[in-house]
Amino acid sequence: MRLAGIQVEPLTEKMVNYRIYAPGEILTNGYTSYRVSPRVPSVVLRRHVALGDHVKNGQKLVTLFSESLAQVQAEYRAAWPEWKRVQKLGRKTLGEQRYIRAKADFEAAQATLLAYGLSKADLKALTTQHFRNLGEYTLRAKIDGAVLSDEFQQGQRIEAGDPLIMLADETQLWIEAKLPANMTLTLGAGSQAEVEVGELHVSASVIQEAHAIDPVTRTRTVRLLVKNPEHRLHPGQFAEVFFLFSTAKPVLVVPETALMRSADGDWVLFAEDHPGEFEPVEVELKRSFGQLREISGLKSGARVVTKGAFFVASQIAKGGFDPHNH
Repeated sequence: MRLAGIQVEPLTEKMVNYRIYAPGEILTNGYTSYRVSPRVPSVVLRRHVALGDHVKNGQKLVTLFSESLAQVQAEYRAAWPEWKRVQKLGRKTLGEQRYIRAKADFEAAQATLLAYGLSKADLKALTTQHFRNLGEYTLRAKIDGAVLSDEFQQGQRIEAGDPLIMLADETQLWIEAKLPANMTLTLGAGSQAEVEVGELHVSASVIQEAHAIDPVTRTRTVRLLVKNPEHRLHPGQFAEVFFLFSTAKPVLVVPETALMRSADGDWVLFAEDHPGEFEPVEVELKRSFGQLREISGLKSGARVVTKGAFFVASQIAKGGFDPHNH
């Protein structure tokens, strides 16, 4: 048997670790990314960053001009000194009505400017005597991140809410894996997966599992979180995702190469009932674990051919090998 490459081993129940494949795509982390857009119709005056730049929180991104903003800025510049004067003189001196009106005018202008995206530092600059650029304002980065898109040109008119810049923190990214709709697979939050992107191998964990089926692709989406501190992964890349599992209890498994088809089409293993004597035994195939297959039909401890099954089968088929060694 050694010359023929036949290897015989006892069947033993064991826990099996296995992987299930799904195609995936790397996306920006929607919970940490930031879409920069004006909150009032504006015209782009100057850009301060370009596509691919890495920016810091508070860094200038783009300077714009807005007629609506200029009007509110002018109202704020008028309301601020009046409110300070009223505060200094007090209610009793100027009267309740003037006090309330001055406070309301100031707070309304301040709230509008803050809603338009100006910072408190911008508002403070408005109160200085040398401020001249009414209508101009600068949008700044709200997070540390990379510029993933900058869909605008200088001089372009932008409506409120139109996207100007997409910032993304690439230290943590999403991967969306697609599983067949008919695959019954439980993937709770925290389930582990191995991810391959070209030659790069990283680990990821499940954070969400969609329950709805995509009507076009007939797949369901599983979202994973992957750490990317060295920025080796980028949104838009395709990935191979392998979800990691382990059987709930020990099972009988054999190499796929140990399984052969009988003359009537059934799956068989070659069991050794005596040393050097083999007999085909029908088995039922169950779950596949890569190169291993779960089987039933034999008891734990039975000795079976795990290597060289094809040689045994071919010798029996051509009558040149007596399975009982007679």
